[in-house]
Amino acid sequence: MTGDRPISEDDLHAFLDGVLEESRRDAVRRYLDTHPEAQERFAAYREHGEALRDALAPVSDQPLPAELNLKALVERRRKTLAGRRQMAAAAAILCIGGLSGWMGREAVSPPARGIQALGREAVDNYVVYASDTRRPVELASDQRATLTRWVSDRLDTPVQPPDLEGAGYRFLGGRLVTTPNGPAALFIYEGAAAERLAVMMRPMEIEKNRSMSEQSYGALDGVTWSRDGLGFSVVAPRASTDLLPVAEDVRRQTPFS
Repeated sequence: MTGDRPISEDDLHAFLDGVLEESRRDAVRRYLDTHPEAQERFAAYREHGEALRDALAPVSDQPLPAELNLKALVERRRKTLAGRRQMAAAAAILCIGGLSGWMGREAVSPPARGIQALGREAVDNYVVYASDTRRPVELASDQRATLTRWVSDRLDTPVQPPDLEGAGYRFLGGRLVTTPNGPAALFIYEGAAAERLAVMMRPMEIEKNRSMSEQSYGALDGVTWSRDGLGFSVVAPRASTDLLPVAEDVRRQTPFS
């Protein structure tokens, strides 16, 4: 019977998205009422979705550029490709000027997975969360133990927030975030001048042991490395601090056990 089936993460996501079958909704509600950790995960999923919608709202509200209008593209290609073989036409459509820029590239290329990708993912999540003055974290510093269990379970590897008090950064809290390469833990810190610093960790499929490398992304700097299959990235605003000593401090506190 449907009601006897254990509640899964897929059920929670479907319930959040409003697409869960009616017969399962009451079961999910009862499950959330009796499982506090599931409530925390569910709240994190909802908060993450809201943050992404807020971050992408300025882009989604903009009108579609004329050169990317699908109807115009199809009509233009139909005239140009008339009389050609179907396979040649399909190949040509994939090469449409404006549409095959960044959209087409992501559609046909798998996401990058190595150290450079990790650094970019950390910056993206810093922009969404560390700059949020209202609610940058899902679980605050006073819930450190719960946060540690939660992210360790989701990453299927032991992780914990590094102690950066010696470097001048107090721990604000953290959350679970999504990346093109799976879930990651994001820990956020604040310095004496209210500057934010983020440490992100996620399992690595490739480049599992790489030395530290520095990156710059606009107004942000980062230091990224991997150790024993776990990737690390430290991100902060440019010139706010020397990141290498902070990154070394993080590395000294690993591996976790």
